[in-house]
Amino acid sequence: MRVAALVLAAGRGERMGAAGPKALVSIAGHPLAVHAIEALAACDAIHLVVPVLPAASLDAPTTWALSARARAKLAPSVAGGAERQDSMQAGLAALPADVGLVAVHDAARVLVQPGDVARVIAAAARSGAALLAAPVRDTLKRVREGRVVATEPRESLWAAQTPQVFRVALLREALEKARAAGFQATDDAQLVERLGAPVEIVEGDPGNVKITWPADLAFAAATLREREEAS
Repeated sequence: MRVAALVLAAGRGERMGAAGPKALVSIAGHPLAVHAIEALAACDAIHLVVPVLPAASLDAPTTWALSARARAKLAPSVAGGAERQDSMQAGLAALPADVGLVAVHDAARVLVQPGDVARVIAAAARSGAALLAAPVRDTLKRVREGRVVATEPRESLWAAQTPQVFRVALLREALEKARAAGFQATDDAQLVERLGAPVEIVEGDPGNVKITWPADLAFAAATLREREEAS
């Protein structure tokens, strides 16, 4: 079964204070999107990588210094939409008919490990839907008007990551039903959960963080340097 990855890179990066799209912010000499694409392309289970970019940046990949492996898997860029679900819809529409599984990944998660990508793809091939996630380590408090109203049992709580992998037909159905209902999910798996379909959890590296704030850039850059020195 052929597997494609959508690299969602159309976000505006307002919390980063970036002047342009967050995925085009440079880290360790390359845009965030390049690091994400390289990590996905390093997974043998992925055959095709589709960047979903702002319409004004569709030509950006032609200037990127990608490895030969990543360049061989890179598909033409697709223009993203105003919302994440719009970007997913556009990415799905661009997939060849022979793609059976799609991995949806945040361009801002540059530290994902190819081995974890392979494991979550294998899980989705079995069950139809799977996501990387990490067990919650902190104690979580439910708060109302500045006061604690409950302490949540963390044993059953996981922090969702990406990639999240789905059978293409299942994700298309989930997106269509969400659109018809006017529903906006906080992550991709939630769309499938609404259908009552099972979603498998695959434990990922807690370091697979989403770069959101300026301080996250320094952490990610240091981690990338450590990996490069260790290789």
